[in-house]
Amino acid sequence: MNGRRTIGVTPPRAMTIAGTDSGGGAGIAADLRTFAACGVHGCLAVCAVTVQNSVGVTGVHTIPPETVAAQIASVAGDIGLDAAKTGMLAGAEIIEAVAAACDEAGIGAAHRTPLVIDPVAASMHGDQLLADSALDAFRTLLFPRATVVTPNLDEVRLLVGVDVHDRAAQYEAAKVLHGLGPRYVLVKGGHLREDTDGCVDLLYDGNSFTELPGPRFDTGNTHGGGDSMAAAITSGLARGMTAPEAVAFGKRYIVEAVRHSYPLGAGHGPVSPLWAVREWWDERAGT
Repeated sequence: MNGRRTIGVTPPRAMTIAGTDSGGGAGIAADLRTFAACGVHGCLAVCAVTVQNSVGVTGVHTIPPETVAAQIASVAGDIGLDAAKTGMLAGAEIIEAVAAACDEAGIGAAHRTPLVIDPVAASMHGDQLLADSALDAFRTLLFPRATVVTPNLDEVRLLVGVDVHDRAAQYEAAKVLHGLGPRYVLVKGGHLREDTDGCVDLLYDGNSFTELPGPRFDTGNTHGGGDSMAAAITSGLARGMTAPEAVAFGKRYIVEAVRHSYPLGAGHGPVSPLWAVREWWDERAGT
């Protein structure tokens, strides 16, 4: 990678609207790492601050909704955005503020700036993280504004009541989710037990389905995987890709990020963006 090619050239700009992870494995930290690895300048609107490490979350402090909205407006009005994504939004009031702020800033499927909704609603163990009012706000406010939604199977169950145990149910879930209004639905298959040797994500645009197969790795170090894939998709959209192209780009990115994941602390280590910058590092190190 020749660093001189980008001197003085403003890269595409993307925003993550999400929560922090003090352990650096997920949330805004994962999103910003992914943006950088994908050649995109990352901006942020903090919705919540978590007390978190590789073992779990022991505290959450939510940001006032008006402050969340103000962050979005401030960046969009000055720096401008080529794409945006959401992650942990903490509650219905913040979701309402984000929806209104995105409308004001021209972010969403009906506007110039595409919006990826990663509906963070379940823990790694499938436990519900959000109140029912927040789940309803996702369904009624953010999904209709979404260019792409990227739920995992636990989030599918919480959002639309479809318990996905096989490929047929994965297809059915995509149809139900698309009925809530997003342009594209990506039902991630990482938790699908019938896929023992691979991992098939399913993209649906309301007319046709596209299966995106990939390898399955024997590792517990997958913290931040959903965040990172959604951020890679957002990066692709910011770079001018179509939604199907961006989803395929995100799939390729997350496969390598999981392949290169690493242990950290006593719990689950993170997926890694470092594979994407290795060429630059090796060149600078003279190796």
